[in-house]
Amino acid sequence: MTHVTSNAPTGTPTWLDLGIPDLDRAKTFYGTLFGWQFQDVGAEGGHYNMCTLRGEPVAGMMQNPDEEATDFWWSVYFAADDAEEVVDRVTKAGGEVVHPAMDVMGQGRMAIVKDPQGGQFGLWQGQAMVGSAYVNEPGTLVWNDLITSDADAARGFYTSVFDYGLEPVPGDMDYTALRRPDGGFIGGILGDSAATASWVTYFDVADADEAVRRVRAGGGTVDEEPQDTPYGRIATVRDPFGVPFRVMKTAPTPGS
Repeated sequence: MTHVTSNAPTGTPTWLDLGIPDLDRAKTFYGTLFGWQFQDVGAEGGHYNMCTLRGEPVAGMMQNPDEEATDFWWSVYFAADDAEEVVDRVTKAGGEVVHPAMDVMGQGRMAIVKDPQGGQFGLWQGQAMVGSAYVNEPGTLVWNDLITSDADAARGFYTSVFDYGLEPVPGDMDYTALRRPDGGFIGGILGDSAATASWVTYFDVADADEAVRRVRAGGGTVDEEPQDTPYGRIATVRDPFGVPFRVMKTAPTPGS
């Protein structure tokens, strides 16, 4: 478990949010799956809901304002000491600005950008809110993968923007783990020639098989049943709106 009380280093996944067509159904699904409770920030904030554990925010969700939308996803936000400066890095590296940096009700500064292959992500410069209060414990984010058709280009882009170190993982897949300059792992890049570029979030769970059972019982679907890996027991699932994510019972570290 990590209790986050200050802004994470630039390039650290620090927040997640979701826009879906039925907020009440989403709250029931995710509340049952992860034990979340919810706090509506009110009309001024568009009835954005904080998803909380022990009374502190770990993610957010809101009613999708586009009634015609059919595609939904968890958006990952990376910490930025200076949102404008990181946005400038994005554009210089060939990325696209979807929403320039803006203030969010005194909570922080936010921007939405895309990498050159179209993988969308956010930036969060924390002020009153630093991001997810808890990570690396059941019901919170534990890992993030970019799945992209051009892994070489992605590696070049993200090292330019965030100064990540690259650690190729041996095996049959084109997979590279990403490290911050201080050495902390933040996620990885998976090359898949058929993929549309997107970031996929892993949520930590106490029991991957039980999490899959709850997904199905809540109206979600399972793309890949739980499988043991060197890093933990992992399943790929979707919520009732088709939003993909992964649940992961993290493998114990040596000596724990």
